[in-house]
Order: sequence, then structure tokens, then C-alpha cells
Amino acid sequence: MTRHKISLFLLSLFILSSCMVNSQTDHVLVFSKTEGYRHKAIESGIKAIKDLGAKHKFHVDATENAKVFTSDSLKNYDAVIFLSTTGDIFNKKQQEGFKTYIQNGGGFVGIHAATDTEYKWPWYGKLVGAYFESHPPGLHQANIQVTDTTHLATKNVPKTWSHNDEWYNFKNISSDIKVIANLDESSYKGGTNGKHHPIAWYQEYDGGRMFYTGLGHPQEAYTNSLFLAHILGGIQSVLAK
Repeated sequence: MTRHKISLFLLSLFILSSCMVNSQTDHVLVFSKTEGYRHKAIESGIKAIKDLGAKHKFHVDATENAKVFTSDSLKNYDAVIFLSTTGDIFNKKQQEGFKTYIQNGGGFVGIHAATDTEYKWPWYGKLVGAYFESHPPGLHQANIQVTDTTHLATKNVPKTWSHNDEWYNFKNISSDIKVIANLDESSYKGGTNGKHHPIAWYQEYDGGRMFYTGLGHPQEAYTNSLFLAHILGGIQSVLAK
């Protein structure tokens, strides 16, 4: 075999190997469209998730264009992350595209204001597990009580986790969600859910897998190692086959 043919052979092996690796890499879409309040931390969150993907070997795309929510486009992704989306972000066709994606086994991660989204779409309300109702003004240091230390999103954070954030009160909390972290309302002022104040949870729903965390309002959260471990575990939990 000539040197030229050997070079071509090695190049073809490299291309084939790269294609095989790429086909085995999970693909994640970060979606951050807002039709209500827009969180200043969104750009920091996109960067943080892209950095997590680069480090932990999943590919991350980001968009605010709801037109990608068709079954043909979404089939290229193993998980979709709603990063502080707000308001009515979809038309009927886009709703159907996202619903079909979940029904075909897609993964969903909701961060913070993902519960402040699509109030008029009951299917989405059941998927995300609850809706935002209110929050006390400003940021508050509060204690999170981890109720499931084995879940990927909570196994690497303290069982009693003190964190500074904007704390949501929720309505229409689904009885089907599996709560992995509960907010201790005695540790701050302004909570209205009482002893049962879920702040992170997961479930299987309508053929897909989901994880939600109420954390993630301040920009500094996206450089906090515990919070990053929390959302990384949430992403990995819906990617797990």
C-alpha cells in the first residue's frame, strides 16, 4: 500500500470514528423564549449548560425560536431544557410538536421559571408538575431539605442545603411528581405552601421523562458548584436510558 493510500485509509478511519462518537453523544436543546418577565440569568445559564456539556460529553444547542418545536426537528434531541421560559411561548402546532416529542420518549428539564409558562395548556401543566403562583420579593437564603439522596440531581449536594435564590410558591401541584427536595419555609419569610413545599422533583409522564428545579433565578447561581451539580444531575437523569 502506497503512502498516499495509507493516508487516505487513516483519514477515512478517523472520519468514521468521529461519526460513531458523534452518533453516541447525547444532544440537548436549551430553550429560553420569554413572553413575560425575562430573567437576567438566562445568558449565564446557557453558557453554564454549554460548559457542562463540553465537560460531560453532551452536545448543547440553544434557541429562542419556537419554530424548531416540530417532531422532525426535536427528534434530533435527547432532552429539551426550558431555561426560565415565561408566558405563552407556543402556538398550537408547536404545542403538538413538543407533545409528540415527549410521547416518543423525549426528556424534559425545567429550570426556575419553566413553571411560569403555558398556564393555558393543561398538558404542559401536568408535564412540568406545578405552576408558579407567587414569591416573596428579592433573594433569600433558605434551607432545602433533600428527601432523596440517591437521585442524580441531589446525590452531590448537602442533605440540608443552604442556598440563596428567589423562592417560588406553587399552585396546581401534581400528586404524581416525585419530590427529591423540599423547601423549609421556617428558614425564610414568604413561603405559602407549608410543610409540603417541593422545590425539585421528577416524574415519567406521557411516555417521556422530566426533572424540574425551582432554583436558578440569580446569575451567580450559574457559577455555584452545588447548583451546577444539581442541574447537571437533573439533565443526566432525563438522558439516562
